[in-house]
Amino acid sequence: MLKKILIGLVLAVLVVAGLAWFNKKAIILQIAASSGKVEVAANREVVWDKGPDAPETDRSAGPPNVVFIVADDLGINDISTFGGGVAGGLVPTPNIDRLAARGAIFNQAYAGTGTCAPSRAMLMTGRYPTRTGFEFTPTPDGMGRIVSMFTNDQHRGLPPTIWNKEADEGGVPFAEQGLPGEEVTIAELMKQAGYHTVHIGKWHLGRSEESRPTSQGFDESLLMASGLYLPEGDPDVVNAKLDFDPIDKFLWARMQYAASFNNSEWFEPGGYLTDYWTEEAGKVIEANRNRPFFLYLAHWGVHTPLQATKKDYDAVGDIQPERLRVYAAMVRALDRSVGELMDKLEAEGLADNTVVVFTSDNGGAGYIGLPEVNAPYRGWKITLFEGGIRVPMLLSWPGHIAPDTRIDTPVAHVDLMPTLAAIAGAALPAGIEIDGEDLLPEAEGTGKISRPDDAIYWSSGYYRVVRAGDWKLQVNGKQEKSWLFDLGSDPTEQTNLAETRPEKLAELQALIDAHWANARAPLYPYKIESPIPVDKTSADTIEPGDEYVYWPN
Repeated sequence: MLKKILIGLVLAVLVVAGLAWFNKKAIILQIAASSGKVEVAANREVVWDKGPDAPETDRSAGPPNVVFIVADDLGINDISTFGGGVAGGLVPTPNIDRLAARGAIFNQAYAGTGTCAPSRAMLMTGRYPTRTGFEFTPTPDGMGRIVSMFTNDQHRGLPPTIWNKEADEGGVPFAEQGLPGEEVTIAELMKQAGYHTVHIGKWHLGRSEESRPTSQGFDESLLMASGLYLPEGDPDVVNAKLDFDPIDKFLWARMQYAASFNNSEWFEPGGYLTDYWTEEAGKVIEANRNRPFFLYLAHWGVHTPLQATKKDYDAVGDIQPERLRVYAAMVRALDRSVGELMDKLEAEGLADNTVVVFTSDNGGAGYIGLPEVNAPYRGWKITLFEGGIRVPMLLSWPGHIAPDTRIDTPVAHVDLMPTLAAIAGAALPAGIEIDGEDLLPEAEGTGKISRPDDAIYWSSGYYRVVRAGDWKLQVNGKQEKSWLFDLGSDPTEQTNLAETRPEKLAELQALIDAHWANARAPLYPYKIESPIPVDKTSADTIEPGDEYVYWPN
């Protein structure tokens, strides 16, 4: 009898062990997710600091207000201004189009890089990662392990995703992966120039005492503490989970529905995130209508997890596949946000003395499985092909920038910090090298943008890129591969001229070598190296010969 019991116990242990091994990914995912969860309090009212009841000077003649709107992962083809629109134009962006028509449209605008946080650091500082060291996107502890494990188990025909265990488990903690305190942000310059400065939404530049928004020049900060737009089971939400995407799996497991005001405890936001941030931004405009203000509205939309309100989902109609319909609804909400803020400025009598800037932190992501978001350009977020870094950049300033001004000169995120400083009459920081250029003279029609060697640079570790004039060189050190394109005749990067134009290859390689000759080391190491298909989404089958780039982050 005892022998039978022991045999039964052994079998039970083997069965449990076998099930645990079979479900190891799910178990590790749940452990990693639960370890990052924080208690979230009930929604609370945000009380914004209120300016004077009446303007102290004539506001129409004083420094302009600045509303700086940054979308997340918005593809260039998602905006009908550039001839596209989601789902083949079924879901246009009339409010973003309206903003574009009011001022300057930069036809060749670039993100700081192909991922979010380093781009945002360049927006804030006007400096390349070679000066700041802020080169890689901060990722939550454990994410590198989870993503690499799920990716490699998919066997998609790509080389392996490499997990840097030492960096992920023993490196700089997530909250401390931030912009160093000695960096000077546009918010700090605005504050010194007499502006009231407000941040709403995503930050992703660190949560330590030296790097959080209120330490980097913002008087007030309503922070996106985590990334659900609504609770997963909310009766007003439509979710679209991406079973083919490891990043999506991690986000659904780890993310919460949470905000924080001026470094407070986490609390539930007051509605669908895009709408909530917009409503609070409207309150900021109202509270500050009698003094100059700088509002940095950093939307989470349209980043995954894909979540839309039922109202927007119903409004866009029967679009297939389901994830495209939810994505389209998210774009609709983002476009509505821009329209509501423009209307609020009009209602408060501030529209004619307010600069509005709109851009995205990088191109659309291939891991959402929607092939048209960056059309006609190749590549996605997490590459430095045009699709990963071509972004909308719109600049409106009534009375200074003529409506429907089209600018073909290449510009980049590093240019916005010195441009906004010039608009506000704020002096650039003494003794600090600023890489960006003031775009205002060309926007106003009084001058031209000029930069050293006519060059713009991008990087993520050993993956380095320069555009000089119409020529663009991409170099990936891990793959020992170069891509050389003449964007003047080949704007969608179809023909690699690296072998047939060796003299141009050498010329641009010399620019890359010089730019990185005295570069500051990254603030923290990358945790993962991912092979990213250039022409296929994460929902597609990879075939022999399909191009990819290795991306360290």
